[in-house]
Amino acid sequence: MFYVAPSLLAADFSDLKGEIKRMEEAGANYLHLDVMDGHFVPNISYGAPVISSIRKHTQLIFDVHLMISDPLKYVDSFIKAGADIITFHCEAVESPMDVLKAIQAKHIPCGIAISPQTPVDAVLPFVGVADMILVMTVEPGFGGQSFMPECLDKVRILRREALARGIDLAIEVDGGINGDNAVHCTEAGANILVAGSSLFKTKKPKTVIQQMRTAAKEHPFLG
Repeated sequence: MFYVAPSLLAADFSDLKGEIKRMEEAGANYLHLDVMDGHFVPNISYGAPVISSIRKHTQLIFDVHLMISDPLKYVDSFIKAGADIITFHCEAVESPMDVLKAIQAKHIPCGIAISPQTPVDAVLPFVGVADMILVMTVEPGFGGQSFMPECLDKVRILRREALARGIDLAIEVDGGINGDNAVHCTEAGANILVAGSSLFKTKKPKTVIQQMRTAAKEHPFLG
């Protein structure tokens, strides 16, 4: 399956309900929620109270991306707020496998993310264990950055590994993605595209999402 996940970080925060509705009507599947603590990344965004406040206004899948230190300390509050899937960064913890299994033990899907400077070898052991692997295509911490195409090599390696083992792995890419470069993401093997500015900053998000869906249909994984 292919999914489009608008990143709320790029929305107009004075009208979150309206912005989310706009993404629903445009055909989004997920809502990507970037949680930043000012410690793991040099920025602060929002936390569980904001997620809880918008949960009642949408049926979109809440894709909570924890760019924070000590994610296990806060997981319960995000589950209570309405998270449908929680992703943490492997760079943020000493034992990613232990954290991954601890989150999954709470009966919620868990993903693991890597930043651009982290080699793909860091997450290869989680193929078949993690519910999703997120490959950052910008440096985590700020929206509006330029897409880093070299990061897609990690996506290709992960997709090849998953296919070789007969695993239907969800691979998400996040950072600088738009209707034009979506084709490179789908050809690399990504099936969840996170997009912020390219969706929330346009008056025609439906057109951009359709471009992404066309890319997935006409330009699948190249191998």
